[in-house]
Amino acid sequence: MDECYNTFPTYSNNNGELEVTVNDNTTNFRVWSPKAQRAQVLLYNTDRNSIPFDTLEMSKSTGGTLTATVAGQLFGKFYTFRIMHDGKWLDETPGIWAKAVGTNGKRAAIIDMSATNPEGWESDRGPAVESITDAVIYEMHHRDMSMHPSSGIVHKGKFLALTESGTQTQSGKATGIDHLKELGVTHIHILPSYDFNSVDEANLPSNQYNWGYDPYNYNVPEGSYSTDPANPETRIKEMKQMIKSLHDAGIGVIMDVVYNHTADNDKSNFSLTAPGYFYRHNADGSYSDASACGNETASERLQMRDFIINSVKYWAKEYHIDGFRFDLMAIHDIETMNLLADELKKINPSIIIYGEGWTASNSPLPVERRALKENVGQMPLVAVFSDDIRDAVKGHYSNAADRGFATGKAGLEETIKIGIVASTAHPQVDYTKGNNSKFPYATSPTQIINYVSCHDDLCLTDKLAKSMPDSDENARIRAAKLAQTIVFTSQGTPFMFAGEEIFRDKKGVHNSYKSPDSINAIDWNLKDKHYDLFQYYQELIKLRKTHPAFRMTNAKDIAKHLVFDNHSDSGIVSYTISGNANGDTWKEIKVAFNGSDTPKRLKVGRGNWTIVAKDGNLKSEGIEPFHGGFIEITPCSALILAKE
Repeated sequence: MDECYNTFPTYSNNNGELEVTVNDNTTNFRVWSPKAQRAQVLLYNTDRNSIPFDTLEMSKSTGGTLTATVAGQLFGKFYTFRIMHDGKWLDETPGIWAKAVGTNGKRAAIIDMSATNPEGWESDRGPAVESITDAVIYEMHHRDMSMHPSSGIVHKGKFLALTESGTQTQSGKATGIDHLKELGVTHIHILPSYDFNSVDEANLPSNQYNWGYDPYNYNVPEGSYSTDPANPETRIKEMKQMIKSLHDAGIGVIMDVVYNHTADNDKSNFSLTAPGYFYRHNADGSYSDASACGNETASERLQMRDFIINSVKYWAKEYHIDGFRFDLMAIHDIETMNLLADELKKINPSIIIYGEGWTASNSPLPVERRALKENVGQMPLVAVFSDDIRDAVKGHYSNAADRGFATGKAGLEETIKIGIVASTAHPQVDYTKGNNSKFPYATSPTQIINYVSCHDDLCLTDKLAKSMPDSDENARIRAAKLAQTIVFTSQGTPFMFAGEEIFRDKKGVHNSYKSPDSINAIDWNLKDKHYDLFQYYQELIKLRKTHPAFRMTNAKDIAKHLVFDNHSDSGIVSYTISGNANGDTWKEIKVAFNGSDTPKRLKVGRGNWTIVAKDGNLKSEGIEPFHGGFIEITPCSALILAKE
């Protein structure tokens, strides 16, 4: 089947010629549909509820495309394509390359993109990072950040929420963008912000919520996050204003992208443009479904590959996006991911690329071609999430009651070590004892994203409540501090879920993709209640930013500078980073984690040490001096000591 599809003529959108281009005196349309018998462009005055004022017949052109040209610059008008396939007219579609749309994305819009640029856009730049390991990533949803009454934010649930400075809780604690600056994260990862299918933009007062993993128009922002979804320019300009506001605050923007499946099958824009081509199918002709959402796209086919690569390049250039997180990345093939990463790095050397190194179900794409976690060694510029550290630290994601190392479960010490060395080869790590992985799959720490929770599954606060039902809140906060200390001091790149720094919960809902704001919105009053926890996260981030020993960039340095201690009892993992690793001012760092409910003793060599973390307290500048000998690690806590 694939062989047949790869004989199709292709037309690269590298120059942006697909869909619509406007010259000084003409408007030009081009659609890729190599099997179309006929194709038309329907022109409209409005984004909905009107009949076309003109219908243009398209002519066959090069590379499987059809074209039409009309005199004049049709700015302000709307259009759709209509394809005849097997003797039948398919439904109208805005095409797959629409860059501006009206309400609900049903009709594409012809606009002057330069008119959507906020003031100072030409000089706008995201933060420069030498290595992905220098990043601290904060995953958030637009509504979660601003919807709660306590946020003090005016543009609730909108792109513009993150352009508002000075927003506070009633007691004067910073919220929104000021909170992000105060916390110290380097990048925010925004959940899908392209135009998705599930929210009715014509009926926004109905207060619908969705994460947005149901793509409709890939190259245009979601209308429900704008103040006026009917105006095609508004959503574009407001998203750019948000990005510029974050860049001005020194924060990069990573976009969650879902090229692996579409919201619809036969009625998707892909199917209405070139039926059958963009998806993988089973032998019986049904849609294959590695996404568990009804279909999966075929990145290995040349026109689909071109679409994905040029789509991310478009977001990087037009919207100044600083990174991409690929949903179910293993549905894509390795070659596509490598080509895409190479192209993005040409645009912005600091760009960050990572994804989920798994599928949700089986795929016709052979395992050896998939962009899997286990194959990340073949993708030098791409990172994957470490489910090793995630499940070992807090307990398995699929079992709410299961505990992890940080909540007292024994036998996970070796998997914690796998997390600490970012799944790279290390002489002291026995991968045969790993829970999720049995071999060092990363060739570099730059290929690993460390986390304990994200939007998926139980957030950390809820996981601790379910797995520690007999513990009080203080005990759960101790466990949260230990869990995140493991993540933020491990090699690789740390990633956290929005609001967990103030112990945000989702009332026990593990898959809140369409739960109401009452479940998903961050209650900013928690910042008053858990300000100590917020300050702990601040110090963790400061510690990591100040000390490059925690963010080495190659596996050899980790194997050379990081040495584990041997312990006969369970519940403890400790190690030393020595030799001013990665240019650190600290000559030696001692890190120990006690996940058990009993104190542990650690022997530390003589010298002028500074205690940095102890008994649930952390100060990146140091808490108190220590001169070596035995030191106690209290239950469920981290101990960090440093020597200049």
